[in-house]
Amino acid sequence: MTGLAKFVYVKLIMKIVQYVILAPLALLLLSCIEQNERANATADLDPMTYAILVDSSSFYYVDVKHYDASDPTLPIGIFDSGTGGLTVMDALVRYDAHSNQSQLDSADGVSDFSRERFIYLADQANMPYGNYYSESKSELLVEHVLKDVQFLLSNNYYPQASSTGFLTDKKPVKAIVIACNTATAYAKDHVQKLIDRSGLDIPVIGVIDAGSRGVLEVFDKAESGTIGVFATVGTIASKGYENTILALKQQLGYRGEIQVYNQGGYGVAEAVDQEPGFIDYDADQPREDYLGPSLSHLQHPIDKSLMDSYRFDFTANKMLCDAADRDDCDVLQINSTDNYVRYHLVSLLEQLRKAPDAQPLKALVLGCTHYPYLIKAIRSKLDELYNYQRNGAYVYRHVMRREIHIIDPAENVAAELYGYLADASRFNPQGSMDSSEFYITVPNKHNNRIKTDEQGRFTYAYKYGRNVGEIQEYVKVVPFSRSTIPGETIDRMGETIPETFRLIQAFSDNHVKIHPVPVKDRIQ
Repeated sequence: MTGLAKFVYVKLIMKIVQYVILAPLALLLLSCIEQNERANATADLDPMTYAILVDSSSFYYVDVKHYDASDPTLPIGIFDSGTGGLTVMDALVRYDAHSNQSQLDSADGVSDFSRERFIYLADQANMPYGNYYSESKSELLVEHVLKDVQFLLSNNYYPQASSTGFLTDKKPVKAIVIACNTATAYAKDHVQKLIDRSGLDIPVIGVIDAGSRGVLEVFDKAESGTIGVFATVGTIASKGYENTILALKQQLGYRGEIQVYNQGGYGVAEAVDQEPGFIDYDADQPREDYLGPSLSHLQHPIDKSLMDSYRFDFTANKMLCDAADRDDCDVLQINSTDNYVRYHLVSLLEQLRKAPDAQPLKALVLGCTHYPYLIKAIRSKLDELYNYQRNGAYVYRHVMRREIHIIDPAENVAAELYGYLADASRFNPQGSMDSSEFYITVPNKHNNRIKTDEQGRFTYAYKYGRNVGEIQEYVKVVPFSRSTIPGETIDRMGETIPETFRLIQAFSDNHVKIHPVPVKDRIQ
């Protein structure tokens, strides 16, 4: 071998040795850099968002890389803390402001969403959302809301509460409607952040912005008056409606003195969903586990001097008293949804009556999706209070208009959703709302860490005592059935939202046919 050949040979050997030694080091360095970049990218993620977007081993993981949110045939997702949000869905089901042939602004007798499929989730097990704020658990509420959104984005659900395995034949969604006012107030920004992080082009529509625009529309630009916000305690505490209304008032150029008075409807949503701490139709005397307004309640007292204003209905144990004569009650408990309405509307008007500069009440925003179920009772009580006299003088007429506009934000949500689908060209060309799906959460009895009462519901202490960040399956998401929804609630849905109730019945029938669940659970 010549000298030159030896030189080339040695150089080649040195290059090979150098590559063998340095290449793994370079790869290791690149791997460390990539790991650090991933760590930095996820460092600010809360545990729930991390489980959804990063941890592929998590039950809550969503594979966003293979998620085609632009597919117009995907359904529209709606969620609430309970069945109350069905009033929002019902507004979508009935919405008819455009021609389906031309999309012109003219009704044609056919729902504008007639070809859309909906997926509805009621987080019944974790409701009421309005109490998380008062229990200093707002972060836990946000975690529940993110789980609601995860369900809409994913494919998983359980066929029934007793199932140990889940199914994956549910479709993900192309739009999300937060039907819950409290969830909108406390968690919409978190939901939007999750969607932004995912890279999915999915709109998130909340009820507060829509409702605030809707209530201002009943005022002329120079008109004065009061807007009453009737919502859960948590929504009121967030000042979501008040701040949004006042900001829009200025932004849209309203010049009159528009005032906002808030009334936290403590116990109303709970009574609608028959939470045992707030209502018990079988009770015939005061209960030790009662949590609603009472004579001794520090935050929500029943004022005996206002009994003539309340005009509670005492028939059929709708009020529970510890004495034979209602005037002698030392313990007084509300035990009907109508009486909850009476208590809170009087409390709202008392605020106005005692304020020296209050403008007359012109509009009432129903800032909780459960409240539209009670519109009949609300209208009746407002009429009664307008005409109520004491010692020959009208008590509340100077602080209320004869006709008070009752604003259900759901109508404005429908308009906003329609606008998005039209602008994004995402109307379903071939679907039908008859194939909509309805799900509800139930305590996960296969999780041995949960605590339930005799009725199988989370105990109040456990529900609001859980710690944020402990990512586990507290609940199972299962289809609507007679074993998961009280009979009184089913009857109320049939009376108040018949169009949506028909869709619930169709889903229940179809689910029974496809999956091995008891026929007696069918909603008829």
